[in-house]
Amino acid sequence: MPTIAQTLMKLPTRSKIVLGVAAFLIVAVLFFMLRLASAPSYTILSSGMDPADAGKVTAALDEQGIGYELRANGTTVAVQKTSVSQARIALASAGVAASAGSQDGFELFDKQKLGASDFQQKVTYQRALEGEIARTVEQVDGVTGAQVQLVMPEDSLFAEEASPATAAVMLTGPSDALESGAVRGIAQLTASSVKGLKSENVTITDGSGQLLWPQGDGAGGAGGAAGSTKQAAELRYERQLQATLDSLLTQTFGAGKARVQVKADLNVDKTKLEELTVTGKAVPSTATTETEKLRGGGAAAGGASGTAGNIPTYSQGAGGGGANSNYNRKSKTVENVVPKRVKTVEVAPGAVNGLQVALVVDKTVPPEDFAAIQNTVKSAAGFEQERGDVFEAAQIAFAKAPAEPKAGPVPVGMLGPIKWVGLGLATLLFMFFMARSLRKREGEALASPSWLTEIEQPVPLAQLEAPVPTAQQPTLVLPPREQDKPSQALDQLMDREPDRVAAQVRAWMSED
Repeated sequence: MPTIAQTLMKLPTRSKIVLGVAAFLIVAVLFFMLRLASAPSYTILSSGMDPADAGKVTAALDEQGIGYELRANGTTVAVQKTSVSQARIALASAGVAASAGSQDGFELFDKQKLGASDFQQKVTYQRALEGEIARTVEQVDGVTGAQVQLVMPEDSLFAEEASPATAAVMLTGPSDALESGAVRGIAQLTASSVKGLKSENVTITDGSGQLLWPQGDGAGGAGGAAGSTKQAAELRYERQLQATLDSLLTQTFGAGKARVQVKADLNVDKTKLEELTVTGKAVPSTATTETEKLRGGGAAAGGASGTAGNIPTYSQGAGGGGANSNYNRKSKTVENVVPKRVKTVEVAPGAVNGLQVALVVDKTVPPEDFAAIQNTVKSAAGFEQERGDVFEAAQIAFAKAPAEPKAGPVPVGMLGPIKWVGLGLATLLFMFFMARSLRKREGEALASPSWLTEIEQPVPLAQLEAPVPTAQQPTLVLPPREQDKPSQALDQLMDREPDRVAAQVRAWMSED
């Protein structure tokens, strides 16, 4: 029995080339399908982010050793589907909020079906408007995500029966990341985006459910709820400074080699300072002169003491008087002007009263690098010894990263490619065994019937079917067939001498 190699060697060159190309294509397809099945599947973790926020997210993922991909020019972060939960926990531990994506905007009308009713059109427009407002709000610094719900009033002929439009905005994450006045700006922005909507009819809350608007005037943040308190301002400053220092350490030593913690004391009081400066000598400006004169005679002599002397008697003449008086006084007042300058300065809140920085570096870092990085961290943090700032640095052995988890069950997303790969292998095996069986039957030796050897040339079918031979035609005597094996003999004849059988069939067909 010939082997597969011998069978392939007997094939013509063209068949060998075809088999080689087919085998190469099959191997390439199998390799591509296996590569596609084994490749990690990524899903979007956060989208529509500011590049600065994207840097915080990637730093938190690098710290935990989670793989990711940056898309859309660095505004979208995607992670493996099997690592989504771990990535969200890592971001929550680092205090970084991840946005799962904005609401759909006016692209909803691109998916509009033919024959939509007027009610469906209104609902789609309202959803699209909510998505556009949410996208705009997410562009505000400090907002990581937003959800917007609108209540649109129905058109009414009577103004007194018309209900006002309202809006509800929920901001993802804590509100302490918002700058001063940001909540008031969000309320005005939302009110200006909807027809007939007033800012007092807008409600804004953060992820914890805390009411941010309407409350107070919002001039210093969320009406005193966000961005205006001392704790919120210090927390925002600490996060920004710590993120900057962590990014510096990660780029210098790599992920998981150093950590820094910052504690700040800020002065959030708004004060006014007035400074008086004398610019020259005193200069006389005005002079006032005052003159006083008094002239008069001497007073009459007093009478006897007692009652008689106190009761006036008009009949009596006046007693003798004293000598005449003459009083004269002059005074001059001169006002001097001193050149001076008064300077009023309003001190904005946010000055740093004190700073505490703690730096921890892994022992794998060389000591000379550890000494050099301390001065760098001090300069980057704005450390001032005169102000009373505190800086502590230590080099200790970090905890080792947990071992990689063992391979679990096959993800659902891989079942499809694996199914097609199995189907392809089954098809190849079927074709291989079928071809092998056919080649095996071709090599079998079949017995030749004796009656067919007497036919030297094609004989017409009518002649074979004639019951009685004529004198003009040669007598053709066929051996009697065995009645029990006609089909078997015919099969053997066709397998052994197919050319003669085909010639006989063609002769019968041409005769008909």
